[in-house]
Amino acid sequence: MKWTTSGAVIIVFFLLGSWACKNDLSTIHKAFPPEAVFVEEIRDFEMLYSDSARVRVRIKGPVMWRHIDEKNPRQEFPEGMQVEFFDPNFHVTSRLTSRYAVRYEQEGKIIVRDSVVWTGQNNEKLETEELTWEEQGKKVYTNRFVVVRRDDEILWGHGFESDEDFSRSRIKAIEGRIKVEDLHSKDE
Repeated sequence: MKWTTSGAVIIVFFLLGSWACKNDLSTIHKAFPPEAVFVEEIRDFEMLYSDSARVRVRIKGPVMWRHIDEKNPRQEFPEGMQVEFFDPNFHVTSRLTSRYAVRYEQEGKIIVRDSVVWTGQNNEKLETEELTWEEQGKKVYTNRFVVVRRDDEILWGHGFESDEDFSRSRIKAIEGRIKVEDLHSKDE
């Protein structure tokens, strides 16, 4: 059998081609982890939620990961978020900030963590490390330590629950410094 240059070149290309087509799954998974294929990353985002054609909530933040998972779809905010709540006339009624948050779509539940601060009208401020908002039940709660600051009061306790606009709230295991009017000055 006599080898020609063109025959040798064809065999070399065939061998290289068959070697190059070999896929190593561990190498592919290192480059593209399976969980990353189902995550969308959105940077410098702003989302508006409306009800009856009126904007009710604005959410902003540096990063949002949208997990596209049939069993557990969720939106994750690994670098925190800022939320503004609006009245029907588009005036801000309250603000919520945190360093981390996650929204579970199927459960209709949002959990905010790490340096959570809610500021409402009348200079009222709630501080805690974790707060859960149930969209369906329209309630907000935590079992963690909370501090509520008002103009002349500081209240703290372990546990908090409220309706979603914070108009009716309750602190569990409450302690604090509460302003009391001087009873003697009224009697005189």
